Amino acid sequence: MAVTIEDLYRNYGVLADAKDNLSQHKDAYQVILAGVKGGPKEKRLAAQFIPKFFNSFPELADAAINAQLDLCEDEDVSIRRQAIKELPRFATGENIFRVADILTQLLQTDDTAEFNQVNVALISIFKMDAKGTLGGLFSQILQGEDIVRERAIKFLSTKLKTLPEDIMTKEVEEYVFAETKKVLEDVTGEEFVLLMRVASGLRVLQTVNGRQQLVELVVEQADLDQALNPADPDAVDRLLQCTRQALPLFSLFTCESGDGSLQQISCPEQKNVHSTRFVTYFCEHVLPNLSTLTSPVAELDIQLEVLKLMAEMSPYCGDMEKLEANLTILFTKLLEFMPLPPEEVENGENSASEEPKLQFSYVECLLFSFHQLGKKLPDFLLDKVDGERLKDFKIRLQYFARGLQVYIRQLRVALQGKTGDALKTEENKIKVVALKITNNINILIKDLFHNPPSFKSTVTLSWKPVQKTEAVAAKRLSSEEMGSGAATKKQIPPLPRRDARQIYNPPSGKYSSSIGNFNYEQRGGFRGGRGRGFGARGNRSRGRIY
Repeated sequence: MAVTIEDLYRNYGVLADAKDNLSQHKDAYQVILAGVKGGPKEKRLAAQFIPKFFNSFPELADAAINAQLDLCEDEDVSIRRQAIKELPRFATGENIFRVADILTQLLQTDDTAEFNQVNVALISIFKMDAKGTLGGLFSQILQGEDIVRERAIKFLSTKLKTLPEDIMTKEVEEYVFAETKKVLEDVTGEEFVLLMRVASGLRVLQTVNGRQQLVELVVEQADLDQALNPADPDAVDRLLQCTRQALPLFSLFTCESGDGSLQQISCPEQKNVHSTRFVTYFCEHVLPNLSTLTSPVAELDIQLEVLKLMAEMSPYCGDMEKLEANLTILFTKLLEFMPLPPEEVENGENSASEEPKLQFSYVECLLFSFHQLGKKLPDFLLDKVDGERLKDFKIRLQYFARGLQVYIRQLRVALQGKTGDALKTEENKIKVVALKITNNINILIKDLFHNPPSFKSTVTLSWKPVQKTEAVAAKRLSSEEMGSGAATKKQIPPLPRRDARQIYNPPSGKYSSSIGNFNYEQRGGFRGGRGRGFGARGNRSRGRIY
């Protein structure tokens, strides 16, 4: 005989009045459990009554949880929401893991309100037992269906950082990191990015040693022990994503250099998180194959993307075993992008051949990287490069510098007098970036023309946000900002914040004809999350595994 509304209210009354003698009314609780077999009204009441007396009947715990789960899977979404809302009341003692596991599976719902209710319920049991809740989440991440795994990882990446320290204790964070490392053994590209976001947000890892552990995780994912196959877009994609994840983790301390000036360099007495393994890999395996790299995204300028990553990493490079050999590789690649001047005919005029294209964006990256690594072997150009090759390099530098001055003048004229909203148009944004690029190259070339070559000047890469202290200095040195080319070696750059080292997308497009034929090489926006190249995960179980 089906349980009615009246039956449910009558038995609820019996239990409510029993107070300390609840255990003597097991039959009344069983009637309430049977309410899940009734109509919509009976089910809604049962969803509320079952958890209220759950703790008083431990011998019926399994039956009670299973009855509530039946309601969580009901065809009526309003009944499901009510049942989910009450699930945290079952999360006591050893049941916390099971309830977390169930709620994690319920993340696969496509109903927005129901999905939000599951999120609220999970946060609720986090406050009861964070470690037990995480056990249920990671259980499904490791063994659950793909949709459940995906949403559980996204839940962790967005919600953990919102929880206070009294919930996310050191012990809990260490558990998160240990479980995350297990998951990282077999992940897709998108999962890797999200899990690194989870790990890098843990307070327990906000130390030099902690960041070093994170870098080691990325190194392992990047497969830096294997040669790069430039024709494999998955391999290229893996390297790009891993390098981007590692970038914010690198660090150097400011200390005194040999001439007494303060610079961001690797201080022997300080512990740093170095980019050495990545920079070495780029020199040995990526730069030699630069022209044959297969882009994982059609509109991405893969060569420029790689060179920008190389430039961003280079200041954080520590002691390198094969420094001279790697500098030679970098120097050779730089020469490829710095053309010789066109030959002159007998009357002193240029031949009819087309003038070489000056690829400023590529050269900025390569020059910056060479300048950074050159600090570690300052006699490289004088002692390690033969005379003829050095002469050839200086001719190329001189030709590039002459073309540079032309573009700097054109850009200064184009931007002169423009302020505020006028500088915010797409065309002027591009010109401002172009001016940064050309100024940077100009400063670096001047350093290399010194005898002996100097490596003291500091520049901010054109696509990087300017630090506040640099912005103030720029106001005082407006002539430099407008292209005077004065070296900035007297300026002490602030240590970049970790969050300021994220990839920055500069404006894209082409220069107008009024400033010459130079086209700014657009940096394509990288699209993550295609889920490939990070291991083909094995089959997982399907269906309800409560």
